[in-house]
Amino acid sequence: MIYHMQAFFAGFLLDLLLGDPYWLPHPVRAIGALIAGLEKRLLGRTCSRDEKGELKKGVFLTAVVLVASVTLAALILVGAYKLHPCMGVIIEAIMTYQLLAVKCLRVESMKVYKELKEGNLEKARKAVSMIVGRDTAVLNEEGVAKAAIETVAENTSDGVIAPMLYTALGGPVLGFFYKAVNTMDSMIGYKNDKYLYFGRAAAKLDDAVNFIPARISAYFMIFAAFCGGKSFSGRRACYIYRRDKRNHASPNSAQTEAVCAGALGIQLAGDATYFGKIVRKPYIGDRIRGVEYEDIWRTNQLMYMTAWMCEVLSLFLMAAISLI
Repeated sequence: MIYHMQAFFAGFLLDLLLGDPYWLPHPVRAIGALIAGLEKRLLGRTCSRDEKGELKKGVFLTAVVLVASVTLAALILVGAYKLHPCMGVIIEAIMTYQLLAVKCLRVESMKVYKELKEGNLEKARKAVSMIVGRDTAVLNEEGVAKAAIETVAENTSDGVIAPMLYTALGGPVLGFFYKAVNTMDSMIGYKNDKYLYFGRAAAKLDDAVNFIPARISAYFMIFAAFCGGKSFSGRRACYIYRRDKRNHASPNSAQTEAVCAGALGIQLAGDATYFGKIVRKPYIGDRIRGVEYEDIWRTNQLMYMTAWMCEVLSLFLMAAISLI
């Protein structure tokens, strides 16, 4: 447990310091390549639809990706600790670092902030298109800012708190199990014509593994809003969370978005365009004021405070368990 705690904290600090350098090989990219390769082989380019067949193929892909991710992570971790405990801590810290996305979220969203601040709408649209799945070509300045805010708010759970909790609970092996599920959902979990059946297993599994972490993330973010100073309203964050936490097709996505919208006094979500089709969505939050690009920076503040709270509490609980 002491080794695990050391690696857990070191991995978190590495993520805050280094983020996700483009030149550094990343295991999530390898998971993505595996998913893409299996999809190509299993789904092919056939025009005929076999709903049951696609469901089975989707389950098969999900199982293969999970087994491969967990097995490889376990082999690397066990091998490192067998060589030497210090080597184990180093490898576990690196694996933990690769599971988190605190600085990456900040860096990518702040690229949008920078372009909006400088008045470069086209460049801002391009920057936000790197981190969202919706069509960005028709977005105005407020729409671009909203897209970036929603991504940071939602991924505070998906990209930070959830992998942190799973890694704290079961080390990088369980962390990579979660990351594999999350990556599959982001690639094939769409409810469009192509992935409606093929990606259903991945999407449902993602909903299941994020159910508890999304709610824990929301409570941490509410506490962060109370502690964050005049820029945030903890009381309004509580109110909007209770009212709008189910205003999304996903049972989890609106959890942290509702807190963020309430804390900032803005309105998020609403209709969006995906793959050329308008998707009707309910709004989250009240439009006390319009969305501005500074809200991207404020949302990152909330995300960082939430991450630190989760990290400290996880370490505290691990220390308590080690003393039992």
